[in-house]
Amino acid sequence: MLSANCQVLSARLKEFATEIVRTLRQHGYQAYLVGGCVRDLLLGREPADYDVATDATPDEVMRIFPRTWAVGAQFGVVLVPVDGGAEERQQVLRSPAPGNQQQVSSGLFAQDDNKLGVVEVATFRSDGLYTDGRHPDQVTFTRDPKEDVQRRDFTINGLLLDPLNNAVLDHVGGRADLSAGIVRTIGAPERRFAEDKLRMLRAVRFAARFGYQIEPATFEAIRALRSHIHQVSRERVRDELVKMLTEGHARRAFELLDQSGLLKEVLPEVDKMHGVEQPPQFHPEGDVWVHTLLLLEGLPEKASPTLAMGGLLHDVGKPPTFRVAPDRIRFDGHVEVGVKMAEQICHRLRFSRHETEQIARLVANHMRFADVEEMKPSTLKRFFRLPRFEEHLELHRLDCLASHRDLSLYDFVREKLTAMPPEQIRPKPLLTGDDLIAMGYTPGPQFKQILAAVEDAQLEGRLEDPEQARAFVRREFPA
Repeated sequence: MLSANCQVLSARLKEFATEIVRTLRQHGYQAYLVGGCVRDLLLGREPADYDVATDATPDEVMRIFPRTWAVGAQFGVVLVPVDGGAEERQQVLRSPAPGNQQQVSSGLFAQDDNKLGVVEVATFRSDGLYTDGRHPDQVTFTRDPKEDVQRRDFTINGLLLDPLNNAVLDHVGGRADLSAGIVRTIGAPERRFAEDKLRMLRAVRFAARFGYQIEPATFEAIRALRSHIHQVSRERVRDELVKMLTEGHARRAFELLDQSGLLKEVLPEVDKMHGVEQPPQFHPEGDVWVHTLLLLEGLPEKASPTLAMGGLLHDVGKPPTFRVAPDRIRFDGHVEVGVKMAEQICHRLRFSRHETEQIARLVANHMRFADVEEMKPSTLKRFFRLPRFEEHLELHRLDCLASHRDLSLYDFVREKLTAMPPEQIRPKPLLTGDDLIAMGYTPGPQFKQILAAVEDAQLEGRLEDPEQARAFVRREFPA
């Protein structure tokens, strides 16, 4: 489900996309809504974005709309931004002033104008060979919308909609596949996947998101071509995986990744969780893979990427540390091993430094909840200071529900957090290094030890003001 703000933006984008279609028609061109927005509208969902397909060339589109971003003009793609208000929006649709077109990188566009929304306007085209596995070597513009949809990925994404009369044009059997709940490529799956190998991951994601089945020939092509996924940039693979984890159907997505063989290609460390037994007194649900699937099943839609990845990888260190001890199955050092593995995976998938650090923190701290009832007040408060502690707490809840289902420690932490005002968790320091110098102490490594001891005593309620802190230092750390 989209948030209220997203629903407003979606409605605004639909209105604007419809105005673009109307304006192109008024100038004598064909124009339709196309792709995912048509699919979502037919399914009764709110589209997150809108695309328009037309027989107008990019130059013709830019002559009609004065504010455009030709981010992919060589492929027939022009972006038209939605402006702030109705008056400005109408200004975009008026006859252009010469020289008003802008060509900028998509990154700069997203930074400056994404908050307003954009509509992608693409010229009908047919594509040549895809020797780089992503972009056609050559495109040929066409006047025939039927020819245009033949190059698209899946039948459910190949529908055209006339928003002026709500007529659907279906040249690929997309409506039947929507009704039947099937993800099927348009034309031969081997050719569609050869054009862009990422489409194999997209097939999995769409099937999981909508609860559909992947058509047998399409699925077999994925299995046959799965090793080709390594030709796709790691950033694009990362983005698809994050979407799978955060669209509300993560378990199903990862089951399909597993069944298709893609999991072993993109996340071999996760694939190795299969069959790794766990002590039944703590994990009655089964092996590490089953536990991880259950946790993914609990991930809410729109979970943060870091929480989702932290959940996926929280036990990634168990397979390499598995051993059967005399008393029970053990995973000695699996947290430390898991942190290193999570960092390596995040670097491989090109996560940002901040995202990598948070994912690693989630893996590093997920076992600490077992000790919260015995923690000193100072230790507990420092635990609560972890960046984005709410994600640590949510991961603990999901971890418990995916295993023994005992939420007593989760409830304990929630109660403690509720009872502690922020100033108790992170109080103003009673002393600083300058204060120690004024007391006659010489700067050096001992300063860190002294200030940490003062903070511990403060967090535990034994020190309440600077004077007490100075007396404490003189007593415990005589100069």
